[in-house]
Amino acid sequence: MRPALLILALLVSGSLLAADDSARRFLKKPDSWFASAEAKKVAAIILSFQTDAGGWPKNTNTISKAYEGDRAKLQPTFDNKATVDELRFMARMVNATQDATYRKSFDRGLAYVLSAQYPNGGWPQFFPLRNGYYDRITFNDGAMVRVLEFVREVARDARYAFLAPQTHEACRKAFDLGIACILKCQIVVDGKPAVWCAQHDETTFAPAKARSYELPSFSGSESVGIVRLLMSLEKPTPEIRAAIEGAVDWFETHKVAGQRLEKTTGKDGKPDLVMIPDPKAPTLWARFYDLKTGAPFVCDRDGIPKPQLADIGSERRNGYSWFGEYARDLLAKDYPVWKKADR
Repeated sequence: MRPALLILALLVSGSLLAADDSARRFLKKPDSWFASAEAKKVAAIILSFQTDAGGWPKNTNTISKAYEGDRAKLQPTFDNKATVDELRFMARMVNATQDATYRKSFDRGLAYVLSAQYPNGGWPQFFPLRNGYYDRITFNDGAMVRVLEFVREVARDARYAFLAPQTHEACRKAFDLGIACILKCQIVVDGKPAVWCAQHDETTFAPAKARSYELPSFSGSESVGIVRLLMSLEKPTPEIRAAIEGAVDWFETHKVAGQRLEKTTGKDGKPDLVMIPDPKAPTLWARFYDLKTGAPFVCDRDGIPKPQLADIGSERRNGYSWFGEYARDLLAKDYPVWKKADR
């Protein structure tokens, strides 16, 4: 990643810098490690954060010290990679120890995942539902894509052989239903599939608003992960191929060229992100594009879209990822490989 974009990524993810203080830190450990005393100690701490509903909270250090607070304050979610990696950890513990404690935790967590899925195949950001934008079908930050990758993994990976055949089948059905939901959510422009919004209405599938500055739009970021998921399907239908091709065409025609993100020092002496004309700059994509015009936009907390990064205040300008090389590798590497294999 280029220096300016690396600085930006670190800045906008400040609250997530402790993200490795979770179960995923250990998922690359060998199977033998999960039978160790250290693994059991970590597992006990992770178990203490599992909510009564079955999922885990986000942005929480779940591996250093056991939770001793009010359990009612733990809010399970799929946002910011929560829940699925904890379940992967528990599955590894089950296989390594055959301990019923870990099996019970995994079963409860998987039941939570499957129960959260809408009948139309989508997943909300939080479950139980909270009566707000959290209830939308959520692609934001890759939430639903990660859940789909997990249920597919459970359906067919040997690490989940301890589950009953009907559970594998339930996960297969959940995955297929989720893919069908993705296709229903894809925005169509002049009869051609384009990309997706970060959130979609859970009833109508229409692009939906989340936080005040996250307006209904074409997503130049979240759509990348969705396309990669569709390209991972072993036997893509004509509809799936059309969805991929339409999204790739959209990314090709919505590049932000000749603009470079750069960190400078503002008048207040604090770091400030600016967009500078540069014909040699790497291609960027905006996080949000207007649904009517297709033009990139940024937005302050007042919910009013603006065309330029300089048009919004310092707090949002420097506190969110508005532009990035989101689709670079998708277009340059992933799509050509998929295209060649799909012939």
